[in-house]
Amino acid sequence: MVSSESEDHHKKEVIMNSKEFSLKIESIVKEKRISYMDAVILYCEENDIDTGTVSPLVSKSLKEKIKVEAIDLRMLNTPKGGILPV
Repeated sequence: MVSSESEDHHKKEVIMNSKEFSLKIESIVKEKRISYMDAVILYCEENDIDTGTVSPLVSKSLKEKIKVEAIDLRMLNTPKGGILPV
């Protein structure tokens, strides 16, 4: 019976919307001072979630932050014409 309760609790933790997920990732980034991509991976590892399944939970603003970090780290090619410094 205990395992059933823990399974139900685990399911409640996993079921969330993109806003809740983004807030959790933002919190991890601020708390641990790591990149957004690392925060997503860390969250998935800590909660035993396959990173390939969280794509629907990643909001547009979170995707943009990850993209900017990836460009800064030269993991993505910059758009033609480059990026103006802000």
